[in-house]
Amino acid sequence: MPIGLIALALGGFGIGLTEFVIMGLLPIVAADFQVSEASAGWLISGYALAVVVGALGLTAAVTRFERKPVLAALLVLFIAGNLISATAPDYGMMMIGRIVAALAHGAFFGIGAVVAADMVAPTKKAGAIAIMFTGLTAANVLGVPFGTMLGQAAGWRSTFWAITGIGVLALAGILALVPRTGSGDTAPGGLRSELRAFRSGQVWLSILVTILGYGGMFGAFTYIAFTLTKISGFSASTVPWLLIVFGVGLFIGNTLGGKAADHNVDRTLLVVLSVLVVVLVAFALTAGNQVLTIASMVLMGGFGFATVPGLQMRVMKYADGAPTLASGANIGAFNVGNALGAWLGGVTITAGLGYTSPIWAGAGITMLGLAVMAIAAAKAPDSAPNPGPTDASADSVGSTTNAPADSVGSGAVAPALPAVR
Repeated sequence: MPIGLIALALGGFGIGLTEFVIMGLLPIVAADFQVSEASAGWLISGYALAVVVGALGLTAAVTRFERKPVLAALLVLFIAGNLISATAPDYGMMMIGRIVAALAHGAFFGIGAVVAADMVAPTKKAGAIAIMFTGLTAANVLGVPFGTMLGQAAGWRSTFWAITGIGVLALAGILALVPRTGSGDTAPGGLRSELRAFRSGQVWLSILVTILGYGGMFGAFTYIAFTLTKISGFSASTVPWLLIVFGVGLFIGNTLGGKAADHNVDRTLLVVLSVLVVVLVAFALTAGNQVLTIASMVLMGGFGFATVPGLQMRVMKYADGAPTLASGANIGAFNVGNALGAWLGGVTITAGLGYTSPIWAGAGITMLGLAVMAIAAAKAPDSAPNPGPTDASADSVGSTTNAPADSVGSGAVAPALPAVR
């Protein structure tokens, strides 16, 4: 395994922690700023929407530059955003901090996914992206629960101070371990060549599957602290430990989903999304039972995150030799899904439908994603364009990117996240 993947995973850990830890702290933050649960949820939706802006705008702006310093600069922006959050005197400034940190998220994972894929042999691309996104799963398995416990014990601001420190460590890791790479412009025409990827109908269908398929799981997860305490009957002090259970599911799903996607992406996504719908419905029906709730959280995390490697790889596969901007756009799509799920869950709660209503909404959104995926798979050509080589691969692992299209499976997908998150 190239050591640079560890550095990318470290960056993913810090960014994933920023995205997801707010879920466990949402009741505390809402009480501190004296806002409603739905208003506090906008700290999640606002973050997700800002990720979209960064994924598209910043990625497009930096495609000409060497990737390593770009990744470092994005982490500096991430650190600044968390400093603002840690010192925010009111809800408005907290939102600004979340937005600043989020701007780095999409571009970091979009560019990082391309770098990760270029570090390994063609048949291991989805697996390499999964390793990078191990940072997101580690953020959920370890970071979110312990960040929540830290926030409950020493105030939610202490958690954001800790994240700021992690960001500094991640920056050092990127500078020390990620090899020097080329820029995103590997074909004549610069940004114009990257935009040509969006002529593909499969790219757009893949992005739509990302929005709906991942957004359904995220919508159910956004208000999970309220579901666990008000429906399942768990104490607030138990929530961090239950988040560890959820994170274990993420880790397993990310790993197995990446391996499965390397064999056949479309089949993997169809199966995983189908099971995820069933899991969400079962969770909504049995949320009052603590044992079944724990089982549902493991399965929701596992099947929800098993989609990530495939979704990212599928977009890169059909991007026709210009994967950087398409990869960033799909990271944005993950976060459009995040915002959609969080918003719809907040609407259902505000409407008085109860704290299981976000789970039902998530099941419905995922069902739509499954339908779109079925259409995309049916329309997919027998072979798809290869993402194409980049000069980064030559520097990192030699000539490893000139592989046939089906080396990543029929309709391959790879994580991007979130992440993660």
